Amino acid sequence: QVQLVESGGGLVQAGGSLRLSCAASGRIYVNHVMGWYRQAPGKQRELVATVSTRGTTDYADSVKGRFTISRDDSNNEVTLQMNSLRPEDTGVYYCNHEDYYGGRYWGKGTLVTVSS
Repeated sequence: QVQLVESGGGLVQAGGSLRLSCAASGRIYVNHVMGWYRQAPGKQRELVATVSTRGTTDYADSVKGRFTISRDDSNNEVTLQMNSLRPEDTGVYYCNHEDYYGGRYWGKGTLVTVSS
């Protein structure tokens, strides 16, 4: 089992920035992918960004050039720097951890609200 704890959500005006962090603990295999997903009101959960242990990143088209995902393996943390935020970025952001043995874990989520 892997436990994930997110922090850093909040209310920000459009054009502002927020930084989300996620700390992982528990049974963490060497090779895995960590990332962020979000769910807006009335919509399905969608991928925002992921980063593998090799450093390979993937971003949703809607956040490319504005968001940056990074990881600190010494502390088992993943961070999402969000700049130039838009109202459509509003939602609950979930930290995700997936390994190559079928393990898929979620944090409880942190709310991001971007006002226009």
